[in-house]
Amino acid sequence: MRHVEFIKPLRDRADVLVRLVLPEEYEAAADLSERAYTIEYDITETYRASIRQIAERAQEHQVWVAVDTATGALLGAVATPRPGRAISPLAREGELDFRLLAVDPPARGRGIGALLTRHVIELARLRRLDHVVMNSGQQMVGAHRLYEKLGFGRLPEREGAITEGGRTIQLLAFTIPVGAAS
Repeated sequence: MRHVEFIKPLRDRADVLVRLVLPEEYEAAADLSERAYTIEYDITETYRASIRQIAERAQEHQVWVAVDTATGALLGAVATPRPGRAISPLAREGELDFRLLAVDPPARGRGIGALLTRHVIELARLRRLDHVVMNSGQQMVGAHRLYEKLGFGRLPEREGAITEGGRTIQLLAFTIPVGAAS
């Protein structure tokens, strides 16, 4: 028996559709995600390789893409866990976590990051979860502004540092109660 999770997209607009990435789009989604992170941030080669693991991530979790309905171009991507699972150590019972929100640099300013983040919140609502949580590098201030604008608050008790590629990176934690999402 086949399980159908959604009959129609959770979040879309006339010009943009959010849906699961297709296997033939894995490479394009990896390229988009890499561009989104490397245009603003100095990332380690380990993190770059992790960002590009769209195919692997799509097998274990769910990778959502924002698609321009006129051109078919991928505009952004975000990863969420499959129902009943977590995608990072941050999530606790009753929470949905997400990772690697990315908007292709030429598509910035179109509300794609907000659309994908609201999509994640709607997934949490449909899964009857209480909160959405995520980590973000301290240097990602543009993303932090987006999360704050959408109603996320800091979760300092779950913040910490990781060491990757000889660098220590401070990870901030953000949360939003699903019922409070704007």
